[in-house]
Amino acid sequence: MDFAKVSVEVRQSAGKGGAHRTRAAGKVPGVLYGRKAEPIPVAFDGRLLLKSLDKDKRRNTVFTLSLQKDGAGGEEITAMIKDAQIDPISQTLTHVDFLRVDLNQEVQVTVPLHLAGKPVGVIDGGQLHQSMHVLRLAAKPAAIPTRIDVDVTALKIGEAVHVGDLKLGEGLRALNEGSDSVASVVAPKAEKAETEAAPVEGAVPAADAAAAGDKAGGDKAAAAGAAKGGAAAAPKKEEKKK
Repeated sequence: MDFAKVSVEVRQSAGKGGAHRTRAAGKVPGVLYGRKAEPIPVAFDGRLLLKSLDKDKRRNTVFTLSLQKDGAGGEEITAMIKDAQIDPISQTLTHVDFLRVDLNQEVQVTVPLHLAGKPVGVIDGGQLHQSMHVLRLAAKPAAIPTRIDVDVTALKIGEAVHVGDLKLGEGLRALNEGSDSVASVVAPKAEKAETEAAPVEGAVPAADAAAAGDKAGGDKAAAAGAAKGGAAAAPKKEEKKK
């Protein structure tokens, strides 16, 4: 099977200094990893790599890297992008890690999920909720799909489709739990009922009533204390001397 071809050259100097010099020369630094081989520092044309990306698979694109050393063509290596760093301001590639792959062995990838059809439950007034947007898959490089279509037409209100219900193609294996929900149809949210009652004429707000009660209680206590204090303070009549 033919894959996107990209030419990469071996960098003579690794590390941050080598990466800076590579960028100064107008190329993107990277490293080729995998398959029990020593990591190889590489450099390549970032624009050509982006043009070689499959428009649908994007990061799941499989490449044939033509590894060059000292200007001479070398071996061709089947690889995928393991990681990519992008400058947040210029949005240009600043570093890419490639991973060697074997066409006869599985790799782990993430594939988008696409919901297809209008659920019966939505027609009945329910709402479709998608709880999972990507699926982790194990697949051989040549069998990686661009996306997984999920038919939700038969879903009724209160029903859901799970990872274990998905119909995956041959050679594809889901890495998520089978019980994980992909999408469901939920009942429409009830409108918020009006809970505040209209004020009753002549009624006193609870806070004011409590304050009034506290004031009244305080006044009574003060009056009682004053009366008691006055009785205690009243002078006793002197007994007549016999």
